[in-house]
Amino acid sequence: MKGRLDKLLDWLVPSGSVLQRAVKSGMWVGFTKVAMRSSQLIMLVVLARLLSPTQFGLMGISLLLLSGTRKFSRFGLDAALIQKKEENVDSYLNTTWCLEVARGLLLFGVLYTVAPFAATQFGEPSAQPVIRTLGLVPVVHGLRNPAVVYFEKDLAYHKSFLYQSSGGLAQLVVGIGYALYSPTVWALVAASLAKPAIRTTSSYLLDDFRPWPSPDLGAARELIQFGKWMTGGSILGFISTEGDDAFVGWFLSATALGFYQYAYRMADMPATQMSTVLSQVAFPTYSAMQEDIADVRSAVLQTTRLTAFFAFPMAFGIALVAPSFVPVVLGEQWTPMVVPMQILAFYGLFHAVTRNFGELWKSQGRPDIQVKVGLLRITCLAILLWPATAAWGITGTALVVTGVYLFPMLPLDVYITADMLETTSSQLYREFSYPLVGAATMFGSLWYVRSITAWSPLVELVVLIPAGAVVYVTVSLLLEEQFEWGIKRMFGMVVKGIR
Repeated sequence: MKGRLDKLLDWLVPSGSVLQRAVKSGMWVGFTKVAMRSSQLIMLVVLARLLSPTQFGLMGISLLLLSGTRKFSRFGLDAALIQKKEENVDSYLNTTWCLEVARGLLLFGVLYTVAPFAATQFGEPSAQPVIRTLGLVPVVHGLRNPAVVYFEKDLAYHKSFLYQSSGGLAQLVVGIGYALYSPTVWALVAASLAKPAIRTTSSYLLDDFRPWPSPDLGAARELIQFGKWMTGGSILGFISTEGDDAFVGWFLSATALGFYQYAYRMADMPATQMSTVLSQVAFPTYSAMQEDIADVRSAVLQTTRLTAFFAFPMAFGIALVAPSFVPVVLGEQWTPMVVPMQILAFYGLFHAVTRNFGELWKSQGRPDIQVKVGLLRITCLAILLWPATAAWGITGTALVVTGVYLFPMLPLDVYITADMLETTSSQLYREFSYPLVGAATMFGSLWYVRSITAWSPLVELVVLIPAGAVVYVTVSLLLEEQFEWGIKRMFGMVVKGIR
């Protein structure tokens, strides 16, 4: 029995060729994301029944401040170390730890200071103590073992699974447990603090390295020099992805923000989290083969094909089942988020299928592209967001966010990526065309079936999800048979990589 267990563990630990390591790492990242998102989804669903949209909006305002300060000060240290060709980066770890600790203390001071002003600007005085308490999150996170960078650099995602999932489990247990005792916004605060506390503890259990406060100024300059574009990209990423949240909370209300953020999370989570699994493995994998453009091109196309295969049916499926899902799972009080959720499902799709491109840009030493592309997206959002939200509320916000991603961002991302890979844009669009046909067929046929029936929301939910899977898989098999899509070959390569 012990021998079989040892063999299983040897098989699961990433090893072998780059392909084999990438596939096995992808499995572990998948396990991690499933564990994390499942626990998060369970917590959100349970708390949606215990807390009001206004309380979620209050937490949303506080998280915006926390996210903003963290992203405006992101050094990109982990990415800088992963991108290095040297396998051993121990000489940088003490410096990394000192920078992260200093950053955590700085962010706590900033949040504590600006909390009264921010709460007043959003018209929610009760947000002040919440913002100040959440300032402890970057302090605790900054104390983690910097050697966790090896989990990604060495594709040791079995360790990353333990590190990440331990925090997710703590967040779930603390969040629900506190809410059952006291259903207030402080349940969400307690959950947010539990996650980094447990992760920091586990980081020291998973690696023997012990940091010491002995920073090297030369190493710090080198890391920050690479990270400057990561910082710029992080700032623009916050403005472009969370600026709409901030605007809704300020322009409308905390309650509207609660509806909008919940719609965004439910719509964006399935497709983009699946793509995160692939992109998280893609960056170190692309970095390892960065000098061979033919291999990189093949890897990007295959990753894009696999991402699109899952992302398209997820997005169309969310748009289809949202009218049934929201009242059945979350409760009738959340029904104002149905239409925004349907619209944002397609934002999640565009976000998912292009996420892999950003990892390519970083691996090729061009993180500046993300900054420049982000500036264009922010400009478009700044022009359109106010009039659309004023006219149609959070539905208008969702339309602008999704529409800007469809055009001009998607065509631009595809063009830049194709040029970097020395191929054509049509080659990338081809990877989208087959799953689009399959997902649209699934959506259209089941939408028609629902329109001619009188099922209850619960029955619709139970019937539509498995029926959608059957229709999509059937259409996909027909497309593979008629046009040699290549998805069978893709899955064959994944199986080969596992063995």
